[in-house]
Amino acid sequence: MALVISDMSISLDGYVTGPNDSRENPFGDGAGTLHDWIFGNPDEAERAIMQEALDNTGAVIMGRTSFDKCVDMWGENGPVAGVPIFVVTHHEPAERYPSAYTFVTDGVARAIELAKEAAGDKVVGLHGATVMQQALPLGLVDEVFVHIVPLLLGAGTPLFGSLGSAVTLERSDAIVGPSATHLRFRVVKTGG
Repeated sequence: MALVISDMSISLDGYVTGPNDSRENPFGDGAGTLHDWIFGNPDEAERAIMQEALDNTGAVIMGRTSFDKCVDMWGENGPVAGVPIFVVTHHEPAERYPSAYTFVTDGVARAIELAKEAAGDKVVGLHGATVMQQALPLGLVDEVFVHIVPLLLGAGTPLFGSLGSAVTLERSDAIVGPSATHLRFRVVKTGG
């Protein structure tokens, strides 16, 4: 069964975008370096992290805000070429999009169910703060992988802004790269 992994670059103060993010400014003000560990000049370990994510991803889930801001940048294939993308939204868009995108109007749990079916034994990647904040308290996230960039944004979209309750994590890996510190945590699930 597919693991569900939230895999996000964040500033040291926990933001995934800077303030004033939009379709024209998808990362927000001051957050242009959040993804330099991928697109800049990554070292061998950081290239390996990215390649592992590309090789192991079987489906992607994102919120409508992330989709609206980034669809032009990604194009018809989405963030990971050849992988189905499930967009959690309240309403299907009137505009037609390539078949890689499936719009799910009945919640994040249903989107995860569909993505797991599509991913098979591969990973379901959560992209965007809102879907992670919805899925984590429901016990639907298996791992949290953050790439902490040495940057303080002071405002923007917080990754862990509204979880509603404490979530226990167990660190499973830590890699210090030239552009980011990469921390992987297993979500400790209690009960059944």
